[in-house]
Amino acid sequence: MRSLFTADFNTVSESSWRLKNTLCITSENDKQEGEFTMDKTNFKHKIIEVVKFHEVDLLGVCNNAVYFNYFEDARIKYMQDLKKNYQLKEVLEGYSFFIMVHNECDYIEPAYLDDELIVYTKIYFIKNSSFGFEHIIEKKSSGKIIAQGKGVVVHIDKRTNKSLTLPEEFYKAVKDFESGVEIQKN
Repeated sequence: MRSLFTADFNTVSESSWRLKNTLCITSENDKQEGEFTMDKTNFKHKIIEVVKFHEVDLLGVCNNAVYFNYFEDARIKYMQDLKKNYQLKEVLEGYSFFIMVHNECDYIEPAYLDDELIVYTKIYFIKNSSFGFEHIIEKKSSGKIIAQGKGVVVHIDKRTNKSLTLPEEFYKAVKDFESGVEIQKN
């Protein structure tokens, strides 16, 4: 089946969902080169989420917006663990804060009520005051990747709401924890 709606984005596997301005239902034949895919073996951090009753529709399917909550839970836990494990003194202290400026999700298969999901998270780039997260959601029962996403976070000063240069301790901690993180600092 060809796309029911048109938009400017690549398509994904059969009977899958993808959010980038609209919903698209596609076939395997529509898959394009350079498709946005990730390998869970490249991720060191993970959390478990269970699809709750208030997160599903009448068919028991997890609502697409809920995946962004799962990504957020994973990012928060990632930052808490990084801060604790590397004893970061400047990150999320005083006026240091982070805001989300971009979020995207590719829906591959639906999750259902009571599904256990593993949310893998990593930082894949760091700039002067921003950095990017990648996420994979795996259905624990099948081992299948059912969603993947990316997001960009900016480090700000809470008093002014202006971007704030990331402290050196943050670069060092992420470089130590993640393999292959791209440093794009000026």
